[in-house]
Amino acid sequence: MLSQRSRRQQTLVATGTIVLALGMAWGAWDIPSEAGYSGVGPNFLPWLVSSALLVCGGVLLWEARTTGFAAMDEALGETPYWPGFVWMSTGLLLNAALITTLGFILSCTLCFVLACRGLRQAERVGSETAGLDLRSWGHDTVIGFLIAAPVYWMFTQFLAINLPGLTNTGWI
Repeated sequence: MLSQRSRRQQTLVATGTIVLALGMAWGAWDIPSEAGYSGVGPNFLPWLVSSALLVCGGVLLWEARTTGFAAMDEALGETPYWPGFVWMSTGLLLNAALITTLGFILSCTLCFVLACRGLRQAERVGSETAGLDLRSWGHDTVIGFLIAAPVYWMFTQFLAINLPGLTNTGWI
């Protein structure tokens, strides 16, 4: 049976998701809708994401008010792991701060590496090393680069969308 506290917390998550969806829709309202490449305007994706988020928020709200979130342990509502949160937040903030300086690829790689640190530490709470060895750092750096570089090249070379680069060549 779902406790009243859990039901309230789950309802707050669902309501927050709905509010986020409505905020995105409000922001998408100001984006021009003239069709561009492939007949799709620049407001298509924000509307699509906000619609999907609204549907997800509605399903979450329905679940929270009826049976509770499916397959969720009650014990998960304990204290959050703050060091992991700090690693991930630092990654996001550094990405935003350094994207025009380091370029898209390197700043996104850094964001990925720091987010991995937070997730690895949260996974190994109480462990001495907690995934902080040099091999793990290198592994995450390579994977982050292998994710960020093709995304950058796809946007800049194939879709002709300008993203900040480290050089003016368009390749890094």
